[in-house]
Amino acid sequence: MFKRTIWPGTLPAAALFLASTAFTATAEGELNIYSSRHYDTDERLYSDFEEAEGVTINRIEGNADELIARMVAEGANSPADVLITVDTSRLHRAKVAGILQSVDSGVLEERIPGHLQDSDNQWFGFSQRARIIFYDKEQVNEPPQTYADLADPKFEGMVCIRSSTNTYNQTLLASIVTHQGEDAARDWAQGVVDNMARPPQGGDTDQLRGLVSGECAIAVSNTYYFARALRREVDGVSPDIDRIGWVFPDQGGNGAHINLSGAGVAANAPHRDVAVKFLEYLSGESAQTYFSAGNDEYPAVEGAPLADSVAALGDFQMDEIDLSEVAENIATAQKIFNEVGWP
Repeated sequence: MFKRTIWPGTLPAAALFLASTAFTATAEGELNIYSSRHYDTDERLYSDFEEAEGVTINRIEGNADELIARMVAEGANSPADVLITVDTSRLHRAKVAGILQSVDSGVLEERIPGHLQDSDNQWFGFSQRARIIFYDKEQVNEPPQTYADLADPKFEGMVCIRSSTNTYNQTLLASIVTHQGEDAARDWAQGVVDNMARPPQGGDTDQLRGLVSGECAIAVSNTYYFARALRREVDGVSPDIDRIGWVFPDQGGNGAHINLSGAGVAANAPHRDVAVKFLEYLSGESAQTYFSAGNDEYPAVEGAPLADSVAALGDFQMDEIDLSEVAENIATAQKIFNEVGWP
């Protein structure tokens, strides 16, 4: 039975090492996971692996940046075997921080598409979320069809989108830098700022709530927040969900932007072999199916079944840009956000 510790808040760097008392690094038959995925539905993923491999999973949950800082502070004494986190920017940050190691696995090479894994095999994407355009069907007859359209002056005062500190927006802008160059990305970011209906606030679900409340007519959100509201009651969204339409952008071009939930083996993993097995397990059919059924995400492995809530969004073309290349432009994206005054 896995042990779960939720790390409650930010600790100063000097205290991070001292805080590493939730589990030890030396016990056999164990796997120590640091995870910034906070979904209760993921517990099935852990329990199935425990049963299959006869190991006990110990898990600490926390903010991704805090977990990365913790692993850096713990250094060679870190008990962490696996880091699980959300989106390319955080995975890249972990790699740059030197807390992941390369994994040579034929299973992962075969199952995970090349554009969804690090060029040095230090991280792998296991589930996907499309970042797409939603709109109020009562207010918008001709919604934006591309990301570029979000910067069109005809949509001035209509767009709800999250802040520049949001990892999903950072990766989206970094993908535009990768595709079109820094100048085009800056022009786009300035245009979106000019079209904002309100200063950025809240998470992706709050952008959808902005459509229902009438604060905005167009919103940008990851698909799984909307799919979740189709599957179960989400306050402020589900009661009026028929009012919300959606567009997968750039279907005549690069395709809809994808961000990841992924994982890597810790640089100082005390249970490395089990950690690699866990990553391989995440790429398997049962885990891939559960990413969709449990959390309304798209599997990373082609052909894995979709939950009804996800399939309801329809087929679309994904942007298959190499996310390792996108990761290299995260810093440039943040610089652009600052330059254009994106809050």
